[in-house]
Amino acid sequence: MRQYSADLTPPWKKPQFVPEVAAEPGLVVEEPGSGFCGAVIRCEAGTVTLEDRFGKHRVFPLEPGGFLLEGRVVTLVRPSAGPVRPARTASGSVAVPGARARVARAGRIYVEGRHDAELVEKVWGDDLRIEGVVVEYLEGVDDLPSIVADFAPGPDARLGVLVDHLVPGSKEWRIAESVTSEHALVVGHPYIDIWEAVKPSSVGIAGWPRVPRGQDWKTGVCRALGWRVANTGEAWQRILASVRSYKDLEPALLGRVEELIDFVTESGAA
Repeated sequence: MRQYSADLTPPWKKPQFVPEVAAEPGLVVEEPGSGFCGAVIRCEAGTVTLEDRFGKHRVFPLEPGGFLLEGRVVTLVRPSAGPVRPARTASGSVAVPGARARVARAGRIYVEGRHDAELVEKVWGDDLRIEGVVVEYLEGVDDLPSIVADFAPGPDARLGVLVDHLVPGSKEWRIAESVTSEHALVVGHPYIDIWEAVKPSSVGIAGWPRVPRGQDWKTGVCRALGWRVANTGEAWQRILASVRSYKDLEPALLGRVEELIDFVTESGAA
């Protein structure tokens, strides 16, 4: 007669499998005991150093089941020596160590305001310098047709324009539609302001507040979030500091900026 060994251990007392994950630089994990969440910046014998979105560093021991990765318990281990993974720029592109900035192209990318330009520079700056693309900012798009005409885009000097709140039927939509040059591309995102293109979770808020029509949007956001209403510039620096890479931005913005870069640098555009 075949003998069977019965395992009478209750399921909740059986040891649970905890996967091991290499603590590669850039991996974002949470230490549940403290609630500290950050990206791995280095891993040494027995410890790992994390950096949160405010630039604060914390060192933690590499204990079994000591971290959460996307909500799952994992054991961080020191990465094994092997092929070095290519470094990435903030936009997700493969970094080119030692690459020199290209002489600026005749083509340009225009964005609506200083905040837009600063955000594009922070995420795509390395890519833009290698490609020789200069980003300039406008003060609104009311005069966009005349601005495009003054630029006089052509095959060797293409112009890309990023517009805020570009949704069908809006004022911005009608203005964009009036630009007809085949060497100019006007695209936009649906957000009222570039602030909204940053993911709320990256800023540490539940969501971007709804501001009633007729109120200044930035002021209304600061008031709703309990930030200093009198200094929207300070609020923007807080938001910008929370952006570490393209992962902190909404896809609706990412796609449009990549589209503009591709358009301006397309073969034949000097």
